[in-house]
Amino acid sequence: MKKHIPNAVTCLNLFSGCLALRFIFADELVLAAYFVALAALFDFFDGLLARALHVSSPIGKDLDSLADVVSFGVVPGAFLYALLHQAGTDLPDWLPYAGFVITVFSALRLAKFNNDTRQSESFIGLPTPACTLVVASLPLILADDQFALTPFLLSPWLLLGLTALLSGLLVAEIPLFALKFKALSWQANKQRFVFLLLSLGLLVGLGAVAVPLIVLLYVLLSVLSPATISAPAA
Repeated sequence: MKKHIPNAVTCLNLFSGCLALRFIFADELVLAAYFVALAALFDFFDGLLARALHVSSPIGKDLDSLADVVSFGVVPGAFLYALLHQAGTDLPDWLPYAGFVITVFSALRLAKFNNDTRQSESFIGLPTPACTLVVASLPLILADDQFALTPFLLSPWLLLGLTALLSGLLVAEIPLFALKFKALSWQANKQRFVFLLLSLGLLVGLGAVAVPLIVLLYVLLSVLSPATISAPAA
């Protein structure tokens, strides 16, 4: 039975992504954002459980990617489509569809990850859950805009720029560390502990506004202290 537990959690990730899409279609973006967070939680725990239970299979790997392309591919594209619709009625009718560019690059990133033997211990390019959390945080920031960011965040140029930036980061050849703890020692996980502590402080102090800053911090820490990338198998 234990070999099916991680796959069951992966299915919960997919189900959460489907519910997020349902609420985006109903223009309930805040509720959709919560289901994205739930999908990201399930995505984290399916890998954790697979490692803890020492189970893996080609089906599990494929199922994980299929779930991710919905929860962290289609969903962020749908969010950006909806936000670009809100950004103004004077925009060309076709412009909101540009949000789905991030869906295409998310699928490319997932295909690349599945076939790149260098990414067993770290990542190359921004993981799709991190990208999606940035996008999903925007409705939460807009719903409780304590910093008067609404005119800025609902600028179509900002949303299009964010789409281009995140799409590029998804497939960029930038080594990024993974939150995989093989031991709990400070020395072996200094980068991870610093990231988690700073992220917690940002979340407590800034709420949803912290999410894009946390992803930026993740990229900066990775660039300043590059992850070790293993060479591809011969």
